[in-house]
Amino acid sequence: MTSAAPDKTRNRADALPKSWNPGEVEASMYERWVAAGYFAADATSDKPPYSIVLPPPNVTGNLHMGHALDHTIMDALTRRKRMQGYEVLWLPGMDHAGIATQTIVEKQLAVDGKTKEDFGRELFIDKVWDWKRESGGAIQWQMRALGDGVDWSRDRFTMDDGLSQAVQTIFKRLYDAGLIYRAERLVNWSPALRTAISDIEVNFQEIPGELVSLRYGSLDDNEPHVIVATTRVETMLGDTAVAVHPDDPRYQALIGTTLEHPITGRQIPIIADDYVDPEFGSGAVKITPAHDPNDFEMGLRHNLPMPNIMDERGRIIDTGTEFDGMDRFEARVAVRERLAAEGRVVAEKRPYLHSVGHSERSGEPIEPRLSMQWWVKVESLAKAAGDAVRNGDTVIHPASSEPRWFDWVDNMHDWCISRQLWWGHRIPIWYGPEGEVICVGPDETAPEGYVQDPDVLDTWFSSGLWPFSTMGWPDATAELEKFYPTSVLVTGYDILFFWVARMMMFGTFVGDDPVLTASRSDSVGGGGRATGGPAGKEGHQVPFKDVFLHGLIRDQYGKKMSKSRGNGIDPLAWINEYGADALRFTLARGAHPGGDLSVGEQHALASRSFVTKLFNATKFALMNGARTGDLPDRAQLTDADRWILDRLEEVRVEVDSALDGYEFGKACEALYHFAWDELCDWYLELTKVQFAEEGARAEATQVVLGTVLDAVLRLLHPVIPFVTESLWQALTDGESLVIAAWPQASGVPADQVSAQRISDTQRLITEIRRFRGDQGLADKQKVAAKLIGLDTAGLTALHDSVANLARLTEPGDEFAATATVEVRLSGATVTVELDTSGAVDLDAERRRLEKDLAAAEKELAGTAAKLGNEAFLAKAPEPVVAKIKDRQEVAAAEVARIGARLAELSGK
Repeated sequence: MTSAAPDKTRNRADALPKSWNPGEVEASMYERWVAAGYFAADATSDKPPYSIVLPPPNVTGNLHMGHALDHTIMDALTRRKRMQGYEVLWLPGMDHAGIATQTIVEKQLAVDGKTKEDFGRELFIDKVWDWKRESGGAIQWQMRALGDGVDWSRDRFTMDDGLSQAVQTIFKRLYDAGLIYRAERLVNWSPALRTAISDIEVNFQEIPGELVSLRYGSLDDNEPHVIVATTRVETMLGDTAVAVHPDDPRYQALIGTTLEHPITGRQIPIIADDYVDPEFGSGAVKITPAHDPNDFEMGLRHNLPMPNIMDERGRIIDTGTEFDGMDRFEARVAVRERLAAEGRVVAEKRPYLHSVGHSERSGEPIEPRLSMQWWVKVESLAKAAGDAVRNGDTVIHPASSEPRWFDWVDNMHDWCISRQLWWGHRIPIWYGPEGEVICVGPDETAPEGYVQDPDVLDTWFSSGLWPFSTMGWPDATAELEKFYPTSVLVTGYDILFFWVARMMMFGTFVGDDPVLTASRSDSVGGGGRATGGPAGKEGHQVPFKDVFLHGLIRDQYGKKMSKSRGNGIDPLAWINEYGADALRFTLARGAHPGGDLSVGEQHALASRSFVTKLFNATKFALMNGARTGDLPDRAQLTDADRWILDRLEEVRVEVDSALDGYEFGKACEALYHFAWDELCDWYLELTKVQFAEEGARAEATQVVLGTVLDAVLRLLHPVIPFVTESLWQALTDGESLVIAAWPQASGVPADQVSAQRISDTQRLITEIRRFRGDQGLADKQKVAAKLIGLDTAGLTALHDSVANLARLTEPGDEFAATATVEVRLSGATVTVELDTSGAVDLDAERRRLEKDLAAAEKELAGTAAKLGNEAFLAKAPEPVVAKIKDRQEVAAAEVARIGARLAELSGK
């Protein structure tokens, strides 16, 4: 800091409004930051790099509380790193959200009675692009309202030409390596959307169903038969076996035989498999390999036929029965009724609560369905992703999430990447007239007469390339050279497996690409550690050094927010009501690695109060001449000055340590309590006495207070950027906190003597205030008093501060003490004699003393009982006995003192 003499002609407080109104400040301030280029990253800079790619929100989406938490954390990380001297890239973008976006446009067409088929594929896709340009991306202006310091000049979209090139490139590399193949497998099928959907788009709900027990085989109890139970009666049309446990004695004679299917007449075998639980139900289960995941695996093990009995709309097909053409739910009733009429329903419609997967997009129950799809062979890719964490190339925060990570990647199934949609990256596979199959890369053209596969890729496929495709891969770019691998990925633990795992698999797969291995191998600035870059040129490079997983946001009662509960909170509503800073501080204060956080109206109110407190405190300081400048020699400072500077340094260290470990909640708590409890409630009050003094003492206080506020505003800026910017610009002559330097170590040893004196002063004032409160004295009512023992306690220099904060006045000639307060401090006992005549309610004083006397007598009786118990004394360690004796001595003294005071009052 440079020295700055007080400007007698300027009151810096005039630069601030009368009160803080975020709605009048935030939007224009944000646009000034963007216009100034503060968030623009320079790939040619010599500064050390720090980079984050924004998890791309869906183009159809709006900012919800989960986004707000994500963005607050990322903004705090990048703002701090920028202040620490890093060249920061926070790269924004959006996901094309295949199913969600196509569904929106299809619904718009349906208003006019049209379907996408009425337009054809190309015209329909044009309409989707029109919607994207006109209505998509509402989340971008919401990000601005939140204060996101992203580099808008690098905004990307997963359907951009460059990203499409990256998708084609990696698809071809995986295909040529034998890691992409086509096969008929079981998938999550949405009949409403007529496409396969990913696991993350399936929500499981406990719903009541009907457990129906069916009889297979003969209706004669003396002839071979088996009873099975199911909640999906219609799927029995696709049964190709009945399974029992190999050791179940009830079915030993039936294993290897066949029974006639009750409706189709096919002969189906009785097979033995360890998967069957002999204790559940009848111990026999029907096997429908084309419509149940467990049955599919059993079908593979036993080489069973796998007839698909439903079309893409969920209608029964190809069974040769009267049920063909029926909807699956219609068929469920019709099949049960026929079986009941034939006497094959043994236990009809028993209530049964079971977990059923529902499509997140359409809300319908998903249908496990055998379907020809494109798949990624994940074994080697998942192993590389797991090894990256095992080897420390990528560090997961919190470490407690690692077992879940390994459990997932070590047991991952092949990934279905094809979707039966029109909007998305079309699969670059072409089919020739003679059955030829070729994969066409981004710079290649399919031969004439070849037809492209109609399916598109799962959205997670393109977003899995996000860390490097957004920076120009597969081309060599300055951005990749400077900013890849990225420093940290911030996301919720709920998509650790779906998105993070895919980015890790793709990142390690292309890690040997010269375009990527040429990128930096120095520190990536993650977590504040000066470590080597992720794998560098020595092995597979990973897409990010750190993964920070935060928890889910819940309501104030700890319940998960959802539309059905109606307990969701619109972050934009909170921004309008309380300001972006209050929303951000609420979220950051509750953010701990891996932990869920509950938020409610009271949290936002508390955060707004904190912002207001900070604003008012800074304005008061400016009105009293607070300024930045070179600190005077510490010998010229008061105990209060030295104490607040030392506490500032301790808090700075605590905040740095917390933020380096992604402990945002811990950092915010430290800053909150320092700013409110110590700076505002104590030091600002102590400065009032120091400001009243003329000359060097007051000027020193101005610089100390300005220095502390300067540092506090810098430390808080990453989390609450708007109010801190306004206050800092009024306090200093700096351009912007966005580009100001992060506070550094003071290098001055802490003054323990001053710290103890201030601690004693706080205790003394607190006890006097407690006495005043017990007497019912008004806060502003002053009482004449004598402070005896301040010199022995080393607090002589703080006499005026004690008197001012405790509302005491100098005793006059007529002073007569009516009350005494004794306060034990670290070095001595200070006695406060007060003349409360005419001010104290004597009855209230007696009641207070009687209450204190009862507590002291209870303590005295308790210690006496223990010390009189020979069995206790025989077993208790000597230090414990000594401590009880000390407590007894203190209690006895209190009983005597309070008794004497009550006796004194009895004559009044």
